[in-house]
Amino acid sequence: MGCFECCIKCLGGVPYASLVATILCFSGVALFCGCGHVALTGTVTILETHFSKVTSDHAMLTDVIQLMQYVIYGIASFFFLYGIILLAEGFYTTSAVKELHSEFKTTICGRCISGMFVFLTYILGVAWLGVFGFSAVPVFLFYNMWSTCAAMRSPIANLTNIDSICVDVRQYGIIPWNATPGKACGSTLGEICNTSEFYLSYHLYIVACAGAGATVIALIHFLMILSANWAYLKDASQMHAYQDIKMKEERELQDITSRSKECLNSYT
Repeated sequence: MGCFECCIKCLGGVPYASLVATILCFSGVALFCGCGHVALTGTVTILETHFSKVTSDHAMLTDVIQLMQYVIYGIASFFFLYGIILLAEGFYTTSAVKELHSEFKTTICGRCISGMFVFLTYILGVAWLGVFGFSAVPVFLFYNMWSTCAAMRSPIANLTNIDSICVDVRQYGIIPWNATPGKACGSTLGEICNTSEFYLSYHLYIVACAGAGATVIALIHFLMILSANWAYLKDASQMHAYQDIKMKEERELQDITSRSKECLNSYT
C-alpha cells in the first residue's frame, strides 16, 4: 500500500460528524462561558455605580453572581473533557476504523457505555435548553433599557420632559425595593446607555446567548451520532454472534463429512 492510499484510509477513519459536533460544542461553551463571565462583571459595575450605591442592598446579588462565575469555570472544564470523550467514542465506533482492526468485536460493556452516553447527552441537552432560556433574560433586560434610551434620543419622539422616562431595575427582582436609587431617569439613563460597561455587557450577553444556542445544537448533533453508533454496535454484535454460530456449524459439518469419508474408506 502506497503512502497516498494509506493517508486516504486513515482519513476515512475520522468521524467527521463527531468532529464537527465537538468543534461546535467547544465554540458554544467557550462563547457562553467567556462572554457570560465578563458580562456578569460589567453588570455588577453598572448596578453598583447607578442603581444600588449601598453595598448591603446588593450583597446577595454579588454573591450569586460570583457563584455563577465559579459555575461557569466548572461548566467550561466539564464540557472540555466531555467533548473529548465523545470524540474518542466517535473514533471507537466509526466503521472505517473498525476495518483497520479485523479482530474487532463489540462487548456488552462497550454497548452499555454507548447507551450511557446517549442518556447523559440527552440530560445535558435538556439542561442546556434551560440555560439557553435563562441566558435570554439579561438580553431582554438590557434590550428594554437600550430601546428606552433610543426612544429618548429619537427626533420623532418629540418629548418635552425626558426626566419622566425611567428604568426601574427593582421591578425585575434584581435588587430589593429599598435599594437606593433603584432607578434611572432622563439624562442619567442616557449616560448609562452611553457607558462602555453597558455597551459591552449588552453585546456580550447576546453572544453568550448565541453560544448557549450553539451548544444546544451541538448536543442534539451528538445525540443523533451516539444513537446511530449505539444501533451500529448492537447490529455488529448480532452479526458477530451470527458469524460465530455459522462458523461453528461449518466446522461441525466438516467434521461429519471427514468422519463419513474415513468410515467409507475403511469399509472399502
